[in-house]
Amino acid sequence: MEKFKKQWEIQHNWQLLFPFFGLLALGYSSFKLSNAFLKDYPIAFSIVATVPVFYSLLKLTLFIFKKLENKWILDYKWEMIRVFIVFAITGSSSMFIGRPIMKLIGITKENLNPLLYWILFIIIGLIFYQILLVFFGWLFGQFKFFWEFEKKMLRRFGLKRFVD
Repeated sequence: MEKFKKQWEIQHNWQLLFPFFGLLALGYSSFKLSNAFLKDYPIAFSIVATVPVFYSLLKLTLFIFKKLENKWILDYKWEMIRVFIVFAITGSSSMFIGRPIMKLIGITKENLNPLLYWILFIIIGLIFYQILLVFFGWLFGQFKFFWEFEKKMLRRFGLKRFVD
């Protein structure tokens, strides 16, 4: 455990929550992926297939961490897990919020061309993503990182005059 703490620069035991929740979310995602591909088979196949999917996703995640470690300016390595958790929660939340907003406006797949519906759905989801990213970043104690990230993203969208 000490080796793990040293590798991820964890000074306090409460910081172990982030790797724990990260691994838990990775396991859940692995199971959902396995189950999506093996839904016609008994659940035991999905559970067995979860192990190699989990291992592959873990390797991919650690590779991404390595690549972003020097690019993102964070104080400790364990904060990268916190940042990834914020991205995951924000992405899911923006889509969960976008769907009821579309229904509230009266836009459904039945009364609009499916291509136009999905374009609007992505645009509305993207708008809420921007707002929720800063909110969840603040909630997880990473406001400064996500505010800078948000400003950079808005500049890329051509909204530089609103940021500077």
